[in-house]
Amino acid sequence: MKLIAAIAVVVTAGLALPAVAAPASSSARAGHRPTQEAMDAAVGDGVPGVVAQAQDRQGTWKAVSGVGDIQTEKPRSVRDRYRVGSITKTFVATVVLQLEAEGQLSLDDTVEQWLPGLVLGHGHDGRSITLRQLLNHTSGIYDYRADETFRRTYALKDGFFEHRYDTLSPYELIQVAMRHEPDFAPGTSWNYSNTNYVLAGLVVEKATGNPYGDEIRHRIIEPLNLHATTVPGASTKMPHPSSRAYGKLADTDTGPTYDVTEINPSVAHAAGEMISDSGDLNRFYSALLAGKLLPAQQLAAMKTTVEEGMPPHVGYGLGIMKLELTCGLTVWGHSGSIRGSSSAAVTTEDGRHVLAFNFNNDWSGDSRAVIEAEFCGY
Repeated sequence: MKLIAAIAVVVTAGLALPAVAAPASSSARAGHRPTQEAMDAAVGDGVPGVVAQAQDRQGTWKAVSGVGDIQTEKPRSVRDRYRVGSITKTFVATVVLQLEAEGQLSLDDTVEQWLPGLVLGHGHDGRSITLRQLLNHTSGIYDYRADETFRRTYALKDGFFEHRYDTLSPYELIQVAMRHEPDFAPGTSWNYSNTNYVLAGLVVEKATGNPYGDEIRHRIIEPLNLHATTVPGASTKMPHPSSRAYGKLADTDTGPTYDVTEINPSVAHAAGEMISDSGDLNRFYSALLAGKLLPAQQLAAMKTTVEEGMPPHVGYGLGIMKLELTCGLTVWGHSGSIRGSSSAAVTTEDGRHVLAFNFNNDWSGDSRAVIEAEFCGY
C-alpha cells in the first residue's frame, strides 16, 4: 500500500488489456474524447481498468476503459466504488476547518493541547506543532509509512498476505513514527506525512467526542447525499458494485500481479481509509470549492498553499492540492493511493467542472495525463 503525496505522472510497463468504453451521448463523446483516449492509454500502460466521471456546464459524462477483473475480463462499471486513499485527507481537513469556524478549536492550537504526550520522543515535540502544520504537512513529523519494518510487514508480499486483515489502532501508527527523528523543525519545510492526518483524525475525536468517521458522515456525507461514500474503519470488504484491486507487492513495478481487493484499511486510518465513487467525489469537491461546506475565511485558509518541496506547478493547502495545468488553468483536488487502487479528484476553482477517476492498480498509469486531457484537451 502507498499513499501518494501529489497528483503525479506514474508510467510503467505492465499487463495490457483491451479498452471498453461506456455508452455516451454524441456531445459528451465529442467533448470528452481526449479524456477517454488518456484512460485507454493508461490501460495500454498496464492499468487493468479505469473508471471516470466528469461534470461541467454541458452535463455529466461517465466512462470506463479496461477490465475490473483480469480473470473473468469483466469490464469496469461506471458505478464502481473504490478505495480513495489520501483523498480522505480533504474530508478530514474540511471537518477540522468546520470545527474552527464553530469556535471549537483554532488552527494555531498545538498538538499537545489536544493530544497531550502523544507526539513526543526522538526530537518530536507536540508543543511546537500546530494543527495548521498537521494539515499542510509542515509539521516535520515522520511518516509512519516510511518505516522499513512497517513497509515490509504491510506493503510487501510476504508480510501483506500474513497481515492484510490486521486491525491497527491510530496510536500504533503514531508510535511507529515516534521511533524516528522528525524530518525537520516544525514550519521550516514541507514533507508529506500520513502521520499528520492520523493525528488530525484524533483531534477531531477529542474536540467532538465522536469517532472522526461519524463527524465526516453527519457533516459531509449525509448533507451532500453521498450514497457511495463510507468510512469503513476495520471492515475489509468492498461494497458493491466494485471491481477487483491489484498490486505487485514488491519494490519494483514488474513481476506477478496479485489480487489485493480485501485489506483492513485501519492501516491508513484518517490518512486514507475511505471508500467512494466518482460521482460522490465530484459532488464533494464541487460543493467544497463553491463554498457550500466552509465559510469564506476557512476556505481561504484551506487554499493557502505551500509551494516549497512540491513538484513544479503543484501547491499544497490544508488537505487540498493546487495543480497548474499546461493550458494555464488551475484545478484543485487531491490524489490518493492505497494498496490496489489509485485515484484522483479535481475541480476548477468555481466548482463547476469536476473530474474523478480511479485506476484499479497501484503500479502504473498516468493520472496527470487524464487530468490534462479533461481540462485542456478541448
